Amino acid sequence: MAVHLTLDELSEATGLSRKEVLRLCVQEAVPILNGRVDRTLFVSSVTSGGRRLPLRDAEVVPQ
Repeated sequence: MAVHLTLDELSEATGLSRKEVLRLCVQEAVPILNGRVDRTLFVSSVTSGGRRLPLRDAEVVPQ
């Protein structure tokens, strides 16, 4: 699985809406470069604040 995902791909993988993924990126200061987000950085940034993601893809969770 790719590490850098578009907002649509990341929303499908995490079970969040595209708008929610974008909001969380801005809120947690996760960079969006060329329309792509590092999924490991996104998941670790969001979950470090105590938020639980409704993950649909087990590979999204950083190891």
